[in-house]
Amino acid sequence: MAVTRLVTALGFAGLIPFAVSAAGIWLLQDYPRALSQQGFIVYSLAILCFMAGSLWGTAQRRVGGDKALRLLVSNGLVLFAVCSVLTAQALIAGGLLALAHLATLWYERGSSTDRGWYSRMRVQLTLLVVALHIAYIAGLIVRGSA
Repeated sequence: MAVTRLVTALGFAGLIPFAVSAAGIWLLQDYPRALSQQGFIVYSLAILCFMAGSLWGTAQRRVGGDKALRLLVSNGLVLFAVCSVLTAQALIAGGLLALAHLATLWYERGSSTDRGWYSRMRVQLTLLVVALHIAYIAGLIVRGSA
């Protein structure tokens, strides 16, 4: 039970940089706002790479085509996320990264029959991450820099 609490706490704590950066888009000016804008995108990329790495790790327990597919999806997600950032357009990158977070969750749920606490937590975290991406994008549109 202690591990479950730790994983849950770490998962939800991982939302803090998203929330702080998204708030910075709405509340800050000049350099601090630019730092929030870049920080959000870089952090989103980092989390996607982390989640893709977890797919890579779980692929090691798979066999045959399922293993190969999981490895390809893991690499494909990272490449997609990096290409999103390389657009150098915060609005486009934010939208594509949000889609990549949803795609990761979609793939995980489609390739696993586990619907325990971790699966439920992943749904909650992903929906919150996507909501924060929407807040970030809305801030870019409303306050400029889109």
